Amino acid sequence: KGGKPGEAPFALVGKGVCFDTGGISIKPAGGMEDMTMDMGGAAVVAGVMRTLALRKAGANVVGLVGLVENMPDGRAQRPGDVVRSMKGDTIEVINTDAEGRLVLADVLWYAQERFKPAGVINLATLTGAIIIALGHENTGVFSNNDDLCNAFLKAAKAEGEGAWRMPMGDAYDAKLKSRIADMMNVGGRDGGAITAAQFLQRHVNGVPWAHLDIAGMVWASKPGQTWDKGATGYGVRVLDRFVRDNLEG
Repeated sequence: KGGKPGEAPFALVGKGVCFDTGGISIKPAGGMEDMTMDMGGAAVVAGVMRTLALRKAGANVVGLVGLVENMPDGRAQRPGDVVRSMKGDTIEVINTDAEGRLVLADVLWYAQERFKPAGVINLATLTGAIIIALGHENTGVFSNNDDLCNAFLKAAKAEGEGAWRMPMGDAYDAKLKSRIADMMNVGGRDGGAITAAQFLQRHVNGVPWAHLDIAGMVWASKPGQTWDKGATGYGVRVLDRFVRDNLEG
């Protein structure tokens, strides 16, 4: 609450799947131990909020994180289940390993209902598809608002952090069509990162929004200039600069 009293806050939303086995649609065993990193989006939001608080940033910013586990269990969600989102839409679960978008959908909707934000940026280690598309050099950026998207890309460039805008559109959205529900939770292998973003956009109610698929950026197998092997902290400096340049003053 560093901005003007009563001024609508900007919302940061993070996916926090603290461990992701894939659930009933279980992942291969090889490399599953790295799925502790699936809470990377939530970690970035926590880091940004701490940074803003420590420097007493002159902006109203709210951070929200969806913290869950994705485990196989007798009560676990199953392929073929139909669930209802906080928005009220029905969702046919095709793959239980596409759980992060279900979490984000509800947290995004809650953020809009509870805080009436001026804009929203969500962060998530959402898809392996974004790593296939962009490798470990760029975060995939999806947005419904050119001004917001360009402001984030400018901040990323200033901090020397990779970010690349990805396309969205009706043809991608149509891939989510379900025979028995309002939508499916996946849209097939082709364009997987894009259809994931389209799913999230269905839970954004007209507010300026950007989705950052940071799956390739939050964890590193070797040290870099500003991190050791492991968590990179990608996004904290970028979003701090974004707030400084666009929400303060």
